[in-house]
Amino acid sequence: MSINIGISDSHREQIATGLGRLLADSYTLYLTTHNFHWNVTGPMFNSLHTMFMDQYTELWNSLDTIAERIRSLGHYAPGSYSQFAELTSLPDVPVVPPKAMEMVATLARGHETAARTARELFDLVGEANDEATADLLTQRLAVHEQTAWMLRALLEE
Repeated sequence: MSINIGISDSHREQIATGLGRLLADSYTLYLTTHNFHWNVTGPMFNSLHTMFMDQYTELWNSLDTIAERIRSLGHYAPGSYSQFAELTSLPDVPVVPPKAMEMVATLARGHETAARTARELFDLVGEANDEATADLLTQRLAVHEQTAWMLRALLEE
């Protein structure tokens, strides 16, 4: 059945592609955050371990929302490690986990990157009058920008 939701085929495809990049960034950031939750050490262990759990839980819950928006636009959501590795803007983490404050800095940079990835789509979704995707992007931006700020605050002396 053809899709007729008031967004052109071309716009739906371009938006789905951009959301696929956001999904890949979000999944990569989720994996990194969960990795750091497991492997953090040092004097701030308890607070960082708990904070990372809150962050990876929020990221995990966002993945379904992003993927389902891609599906609503009539496209398949990326879902394999190889697809995510190809689409993400984020580097993979080293095999040996970094020290606690480098973990914090890595996650701050990751949230800033995800915010930029989301922000890149606004012109396109505005042109397509895709308010549902604009709303999703606004929500994701708020989370990524606030989380990046909180992580940066930990790095101040």
